[in-house]
Amino acid sequence: MPSFALHQWDGKLIREMPLLRFRADVHPETVTFETGYAEAARASWDVFRALQAERVVPASVRFQVCLPTPMASAYMYVSHKARDAYVPVYERALRRALGDIVASIPARHLSIQWDVCQEVLIYENFFAERPADYKRRIIAELARLGDAVPAAVEMGYHLCYGSPADEHLVMPRDMAVMVEMANDVRRVLGRPIDFLHLPVPKDRTDDAYFRPLAELKGFGDTALYLGLVHHDDQKGDLVRIDAALRFAPGFGVASECGWGRTDPQRVPGLLESHRVAAEALNGR
Repeated sequence: MPSFALHQWDGKLIREMPLLRFRADVHPETVTFETGYAEAARASWDVFRALQAERVVPASVRFQVCLPTPMASAYMYVSHKARDAYVPVYERALRRALGDIVASIPARHLSIQWDVCQEVLIYENFFAERPADYKRRIIAELARLGDAVPAAVEMGYHLCYGSPADEHLVMPRDMAVMVEMANDVRRVLGRPIDFLHLPVPKDRTDDAYFRPLAELKGFGDTALYLGLVHHDDQKGDLVRIDAALRFAPGFGVASECGWGRTDPQRVPGLLESHRVAAEALNGR
């Protein structure tokens, strides 16, 4: 059985994983399974509602559910020879989970974020194999997922370079790949993109990294968030804000990626850094 060795940008081996395929006697078009995302979302929604009732979470805050794309697991855990069979199966399961989520949580309270990592890495030629028409496949996938979210539900994309060990799998040269992907999805998507999140590495304060932001087209009704807040680097956060403002006059701030794998002891500091960065940005 083939395996996949996952390395981050500096060559460090994160883990090795066996790559899977369907058994020879399995017909993929008949396969069904539960992703678990709907059940997890409903359980979290109950906690969220309780916190809003206690006024711990403001009433105006939406409940965000982050979902992966079919290519995420396909490129991490499935043999490249089986991906074309696997992706439609997973997409069907994911669409059912999305349907259950939007049926369980009122649209005015819900926000769906599509976590787009492996697709970015495919653009960056991170994997050993990619189809010749990878751009067409990726944009079509992201548009299908976006259009599957009802218009009354907030929907956005988080473009990502991975962070399995709080380090990128590929260190982006600049924001050009992400801008290209966002523009192409925007052109074929039938509904608005309510928000777009793009990461900013800690050491990037140069014009070259941010200059592609000026090429974002058709995002006037989209909230842009730049992931430029880093742990214990409030001065650096402000420098990155000033660098980004030269090419994106309006944006919000966020961390570079999610916090699911970060050290819990960092969370209070990250929250404080977000407050400081947001107040500084509002004062610029």
